[in-house]
Amino acid sequence: MYRPLIVLALGTFAIGTDSFVVAGILPEIADSLEVSRSAAGQLITAYALAYALFGPVMAAATARWPRRRVLLTGLAVFCAGNLATALLPAYGLVLASRVVAGLGGAMFTPIGTAVAAQIAPPDRRGRAISIVMAGLSAATALGAPIGTVLGSAGDWRVTMLFVTALGALAFAGVAVLLPPVPVPPPVPLRRRLAPLADARVTLSLGAVLGVFTGLYAVYSYISASFDRATDGDGATLAALLFVWGVAATAGNLGAGAITDRFGDRRVINVLAAVAALDFALLPWTSRTLLTAALALVVWGVCGWGLLVPSAHRLIGISPATAPLLTALNAATVYVGVSLSGVIGAAGIAVVGAHRLGLVGAVFILTGLVLAELAHRRIRREAPAPVPVS
Repeated sequence: MYRPLIVLALGTFAIGTDSFVVAGILPEIADSLEVSRSAAGQLITAYALAYALFGPVMAAATARWPRRRVLLTGLAVFCAGNLATALLPAYGLVLASRVVAGLGGAMFTPIGTAVAAQIAPPDRRGRAISIVMAGLSAATALGAPIGTVLGSAGDWRVTMLFVTALGALAFAGVAVLLPPVPVPPPVPLRRRLAPLADARVTLSLGAVLGVFTGLYAVYSYISASFDRATDGDGATLAALLFVWGVAATAGNLGAGAITDRFGDRRVINVLAAVAALDFALLPWTSRTLLTAALALVVWGVCGWGLLVPSAHRLIGISPATAPLLTALNAATVYVGVSLSGVIGAAGIAVVGAHRLGLVGAVFILTGLVLAELAHRRIRREAPAPVPVS
C-alpha cells in the first residue's frame, strides 16, 4: 500500500510547493515582470481560485476516467502550467499560466486523496489519507523554502522550473508505481450533485472554511504579526516557518492514526479547540522567539492535522462520491486561503497586526461549532442498525 501512497504524496508535495513558494519570490517576480508587488500577488490568487473552482468540476468531468489517467493528466497539466510560468515573458501570460497550473493541481489532489482511501483497508483509511495530505504540509517545511532560496539566489524562473521538475518526478512515480485502481461505479449526475444539498456536507465544509480562514488570516501577515519575535529579520522568520512546516507535517501524519482510533469527531474538536486557544494567546506568545516557536508548533500540528479528519468525515458521509467531496474539501481550503488576505487586512485595521490572532481564533471557533453541528446531523441521519435474528 505504501509505495503508491508515497508517489501520491510526492504529487501533493509538488502542488503544495507551487501553492506556497510564489509568496517567497514575489519581489523578484514583480521586478522581472515590471509590475507592482500587489499585482504580482494576484498570481497567488489566480492559482488558488483556479484550484478552488476547477476541483469539483474536474472531479465530476473525469468520473468515468481510469484513476491513473486522471492523476497523470492532472500532473501533465500542472507541469505545463509551471513550465509556461517559467518561460513566458509578459505578466498577462504568466497570470494565465497560473490558472493552468491551478487546474492541474485541482485534477490531482482530490482524486489522489480518494484513491488513497480506496486502496487502503477501512481500518487504515485515515493513515492513507494522512500520508497523501502530508505532501502539502511537507511543502511548507521543505519545498517552499528550497524554492525561495533558489529564486532569491538566482532567477525566480529557476524556482518555477524546480516546481516543474517535482511535478515531472511525481508523474513518473505515478506511471510506474501506482497500480490500476477500479473506477467507482457510475453515479447519475443528479446523485453526484446531491451532496451539495446535503446539510451534513455543507456544515462540514463550512467548518473547514471557518478554520482555514482563521488560520491563514494570520499566516498572510505573519511577518507583521511576529515582528517582535523576529526583529524584522527575514532569516529568523524563515526559521520559524520551517519549524511551523515540520510541525504541520507531523500533525498531518499523526492525525491519520489518531482518526482511525478515535474517530473524526474527537480529533476535529480537540485540534480546533487547541488551535483556537493558541491563536487567542498569540498577542502575548508572539512577543519572544521561544514562545513564538512554541505557538507555531501548536499551530502547525493542530491546523494541518485537521485536514485528515475533515476529509475522512466527508468520505464517510458518501463514499460513492468521494472524489467530488474531496475536491470540495480542497476547494474550500483554497477559498479560505483566498479570503484570509481580506479578513487579515480588515483585522489589522481594527485591532492591529499583533492582535490578529484574536480574529483568527473567532473564525476557528466558528468552524468548531459548525463541525459539531455537522456531527450531530450525521449521527441523526445514520441508518439504524439491522437487528440480528
